[in-house]
Amino acid sequence: MKFLQHEHAYRLATRQYNRREALSQMGAGIGAIGLAVMGGDTASARELGSSLAPKVPHFAPRAKRLIQLFMPGGPSQVDTFDYKPLLAKHAGERPMSVDRKSLRNTKMGLMPSPFGFKQYGQCGKWVSDIFPEVARCVDDISFIHSMHTDIPEHAGGILMANLGALQPNRPSLGSWLTYGLGAETQNLPGFVAISPRAQPRGKGACWGNAFLPGAYAGAYVNIQHMKPDAIIGNLRGAGLSRQEQRAQLDLLEKINQMHLGRLEQDQHLEASIQAMEMAFRMQFSVPEVFDVSKESEQTLRLYGDSEFAKGCLIARRLVEEGVRVVQLSHSIDDYDIAWDTGHADIANGHAVLAKACDQGIAALLTDLKGRGLLDETLVVWGGEFGRAPTSEGEKGRDHDHYGYTVWMAGGGVKKGYTHGSTDEFGLSAVEKRVHVHDMNATILHLMGLDHEKLTYRFSGRDYRLTDVHGHVVHDVIA
Repeated sequence: MKFLQHEHAYRLATRQYNRREALSQMGAGIGAIGLAVMGGDTASARELGSSLAPKVPHFAPRAKRLIQLFMPGGPSQVDTFDYKPLLAKHAGERPMSVDRKSLRNTKMGLMPSPFGFKQYGQCGKWVSDIFPEVARCVDDISFIHSMHTDIPEHAGGILMANLGALQPNRPSLGSWLTYGLGAETQNLPGFVAISPRAQPRGKGACWGNAFLPGAYAGAYVNIQHMKPDAIIGNLRGAGLSRQEQRAQLDLLEKINQMHLGRLEQDQHLEASIQAMEMAFRMQFSVPEVFDVSKESEQTLRLYGDSEFAKGCLIARRLVEEGVRVVQLSHSIDDYDIAWDTGHADIANGHAVLAKACDQGIAALLTDLKGRGLLDETLVVWGGEFGRAPTSEGEKGRDHDHYGYTVWMAGGGVKKGYTHGSTDEFGLSAVEKRVHVHDMNATILHLMGLDHEKLTYRFSGRDYRLTDVHGHVVHDVIA
């Protein structure tokens, strides 16, 4: 009887039977569609394995994995990590250096930070009072105060930070890294993007693969509800046994491969086959890795109970399991550019945002260090741009892409180090300037990849993350 059913399906497939109709009649959950990879020697199983298998880097890496703590919306450098005492002395003034820049609120003068700053660590780093926990980690951090980017607009700036381009048609940083290095796990994606609530503006483009093969796309997870079995929907085919799922998936594999054979090449279909196979593996690994209740009480207290802190803990668990890249985006409620609350009220907006992430970030650095993982894990903190030292209205600050702060820790960077600087008021990068392309080139370098050699041929030309730009910032490398 089973033979007759399979033979009937085979004949339907050879008559150009609509694949969507075939799929709609199958009872397995989307996660179960990858069963073939667990026991069969199918062509697509081999393709997926070879795509995500660990690859040899261009040279010895300083870091094996990346955790990107992305702060969409533009955190203010002069209210967090770039201390500028002259803002108080010249409050309300409009110096020539400010007038020369095309800021939107041209009539506004300098505004002092509403927060106090203190020195911390052996390096004596000045840090705002809104980041007291991160401040205790400054001796493990390299601060880059001379960042600059191309556009002071959120959507374009976020794409620039994650894709190295202003259009959402290029692969993301995480996708490039997974393409170049593969993953150290076969049970989870090589690249996972997570957030407590809202996706950052640009959404799927921030972790997308664009023209790279589908195996290198990031998998997005919203961790708001923190229910491991419900983190990713439809992972399990509850109505079928594993043997029944296997029979269906063997058949679906044949249908897909025959269809792919007729098309000769179809990147979207190949990506779908690979995604289906990965989905099955994730049925068992996702609930396990996202179940933070298995951590010790001491670890849970270290991180705290904020949503972002749980994201930091999950990020550590993911890299422990061999995930190559984790992007954790900060969000408050459903606002996709959380740090943009600085327009109206820096004091209240930034204080709330920093409180929500400060303990989690410090715990992540402390936990990685305690487990011996920090030296091989590169942690990068920052947004798409910063905020101007001038006021917007009475209490806010507008966008500033001329100079802002990003910091890095672990993964081969110098400890307790400050690179570059903005001018005396914190508006523009003036010393040892670092463009987004330079930052991406440096991240790739720390991971063992030459940004000029990591290319992919598409539409008649070779593409790379840094396009035709970028220089490695060797000064920050230990």
